[in-house]
Amino acid sequence: MTDIPLAKEFANGGVSYWYRQIGLPERRPALPGPRDYDVAIVGGGYTGLWTAYYLKKADPGLRIAILEKEFAGFGASGRNGGWLSAEFAGSRRRHAKARGRQAMIDLQHAMFRAVDEVIAVAGEEGIDADLHKGGLIHVATNPAQRRRLREELAELRTWGYGEDDLRLMDRDEQRERVQVAGTLEATYSPHCARIQPAKLAVGLARAVAGLGVDIFESTPVTEILPRQGGKASAVTARGAVTADYVIRATEGFTARLAGQRRQWLPMNSSMIVTEPLPAEVWKHIGWAGNELLGDEAHAYIYAQRTADDRIAIGGRGVPYRFGSRTDDRGATQRQTVALLWRMLVRLFPAAADARIQHAWCGVLGVPRDWCSTVHLDHASGLGWAGGYVGSGVTTTNLAGRTLRDLVLRRETELTALPWVGRQVRQWEPEPLRWAGVQLIYALYRAADRHENDRTTTTSAYARLATLIAGR
Repeated sequence: MTDIPLAKEFANGGVSYWYRQIGLPERRPALPGPRDYDVAIVGGGYTGLWTAYYLKKADPGLRIAILEKEFAGFGASGRNGGWLSAEFAGSRRRHAKARGRQAMIDLQHAMFRAVDEVIAVAGEEGIDADLHKGGLIHVATNPAQRRRLREELAELRTWGYGEDDLRLMDRDEQRERVQVAGTLEATYSPHCARIQPAKLAVGLARAVAGLGVDIFESTPVTEILPRQGGKASAVTARGAVTADYVIRATEGFTARLAGQRRQWLPMNSSMIVTEPLPAEVWKHIGWAGNELLGDEAHAYIYAQRTADDRIAIGGRGVPYRFGSRTDDRGATQRQTVALLWRMLVRLFPAAADARIQHAWCGVLGVPRDWCSTVHLDHASGLGWAGGYVGSGVTTTNLAGRTLRDLVLRRETELTALPWVGRQVRQWEPEPLRWAGVQLIYALYRAADRHENDRTTTTSAYARLATLIAGR
């Protein structure tokens, strides 16, 4: 990485920059031995924390435990790009098949409201997560991307997006908001806020513990078992936790559980962050509104201007490791750091001399149909939520409230949404799984190269990749 300007204190892996900024939280005690609860939640990320939060708020008498292998917020919840966005993963038509078109529109509107719900809870609980609701800009930097951007806008108009929810930006507004080199077209949505992900995770964990939820850290769960004449259980080396309901909230780490290796594929995503940029650079870039930023490339990027005036930018690195393995260290490969830096410089030439302070990666969960899901089976006592495909910061909040209603046997607007109760087939066994993912992302990268040659239509490579992926 000698061609990349690196800060003297450059760090790669371990934890994200977000934790490097605030320091790692002090670990809570591990599970002391076998215990019994009303609800046991496996996984201490956003999904598990939001579920516990809303359950305890709704019924303070519930005995709830969270079992976490590392510490609350260790995984994607503390490593993501900080998009509190109303974007929802998966095919809208696929979701609509379950309960009708209006149900999918209702789901999208629930996502709009969920952005404000997270902001409201953060305010009520005194969680300072650098929240700023500046909206979301998507840019197209070649003719094929511009065509996709317009087609997507027209499509979303039929799925509940009004003019106030998503619109094209004129050139003057786009330049005034943020100067992205090569932009041909851009859209803006107000339904997105910047967050510092680790601050939200730490603050939410503190609020949940304050409500009386037991959070056991350094407690890996190896297996989740359904009711067999008694209660469901989460098995650990320190003893089993039995409960009326055991909720799996393990997202990208689901494959580590016995019998779950092919359930959700752990997809890798990587990020880099610059040193703080001087005022002179920001004069060229703008970005005073702190909008979130994405592009229309197939190997897309996501970026934010941080509260301390850095640029954090992410994208797919090595997308998948054979056998659904994950890298706990969170180190980003040399070529991925170089790729993200080149993207940064291409989009923001004024930041070309900015040194890179930190690089890291994490995993997110991908179902075989690429659609998020929430489920609870009262007969077995097992439930789960996840498969957010990188759009989980807001979706986890909606999932937590939905699981609350399902556990409490409430029939609500949330339990009627079309992602509830979806059954998805498993991923193919190895080596087909590994070969398929490598092929998909090789095709997407080839498509981006092809489209940069100024074709006006989406590359056939991308269409083939999407067909193979089953998206």
